[in-house]
Amino acid sequence: MFFRRNPAYGNEVHLVTNAKLPDGTKVDLLLDDGKITAIGQRLNEYLDCTLVGGGEVDAQGLTVLPAFIDLHCHWRYPGFTYKEDIGSGSKAAAAGGYTFVNLMPNTKPVCSDPKIADWNQKMAAKIGLCDVNQTVSITKDFDGKNFDHLKTLPEWIKFVTEDGKGVQSTDVMAKVFALCHQRGITVMSHAEDMDISPWDYRLAEDIETVRNLYLSEYYQTRLHMCHVSTRGSIEAIANAKWRGVPVTCEVTPHHLWFDDSTCNYRVNPPIRTADDVEALIEAIQTGVVDAIGTDHAPHSAEDKAKGAAGMVGSETAFGVCYTKLCKQRGLPLSLLSRLMSENPAAILGLEKKGRITAGYEADFVLVDLDTPYTVDKDKLHSKSNNTPFDGAQLYGKVCMTVKGGKVTYIAE
Repeated sequence: MFFRRNPAYGNEVHLVTNAKLPDGTKVDLLLDDGKITAIGQRLNEYLDCTLVGGGEVDAQGLTVLPAFIDLHCHWRYPGFTYKEDIGSGSKAAAAGGYTFVNLMPNTKPVCSDPKIADWNQKMAAKIGLCDVNQTVSITKDFDGKNFDHLKTLPEWIKFVTEDGKGVQSTDVMAKVFALCHQRGITVMSHAEDMDISPWDYRLAEDIETVRNLYLSEYYQTRLHMCHVSTRGSIEAIANAKWRGVPVTCEVTPHHLWFDDSTCNYRVNPPIRTADDVEALIEAIQTGVVDAIGTDHAPHSAEDKAKGAAGMVGSETAFGVCYTKLCKQRGLPLSLLSRLMSENPAAILGLEKKGRITAGYEADFVLVDLDTPYTVDKDKLHSKSNNTPFDGAQLYGKVCMTVKGGKVTYIAE
């Protein structure tokens, strides 16, 4: 495949890359055998595009970004396939510009068994639209007590989490941190003290954040804080990073877009105050926030009516973040790209992903930054359409997703 400059258009291809070219440079991009082989200008004057395979794509003034990588996603297999499955989740991810996602274990049965993790990863690879890493639960079946299965996990499992509830026992969590340090496993934290959350959701997040940061510092265990949503938590993380604690963190698009004066949609953690939103954006600007994770959480209409927390987010994530952070707040697109691609790849330990650089995998996304579009929940590719963004006007439409040099999504 050969992406070339097209003189028929006033705007040429704009490339956001970590190669030795300034962001926004108008270039040609050469692919071969699923890899990026060359980046430069006027390549079509020196190379016969028939030799590179796959033909040509005229980007027509679109922006080429590294494909997105999602640290936090729910595809609901096994047990809840009426909400989502590997196939529909793959389609939704590709439509959002993603080629790799990190799946949470709150399935039925809970993913405490590496055999389930292995099956999910192999099934996603067979479908071919989006690769996955399947995390494993911290405690067996989320019982909050037994973590013996962590002692025998195969070496390829590097991330454990109790996403959706968190481990309530400090005694258990301390022993888990000690074990994970020995085994080189990263703990992903859903920070919520569930005894406190019925009467103070803010304190519930903040106190568990501080506890887990202390355990990470004490045992020097890698920690990743999921869906950080409060000023108190993000400031605690900033202080921990200053002390050298091995912690990374993510924020979600919906916690950047909404505040509790504009939206009461049920998610966990809940939509916070305008001050919290400001704190998260400030933390992005100062480099405290490492990544944006969607927390894509599909539910049926019936389950949402019963109070299920969560929203689909794969297909709206880039548009929401580009509109909020770049269009409205003036943050550079290169920063957003790092939050959605390069940094998540580094956190997950993915080699040759997350950047547009010669030798890296040919995973990228073409986006239209200039034409506004309206979110239509009935046109999403997920099995579910539970989203508060229905009807929102956004910029940054995903027009094409490419994985390993092969097109996995083209917008209608």
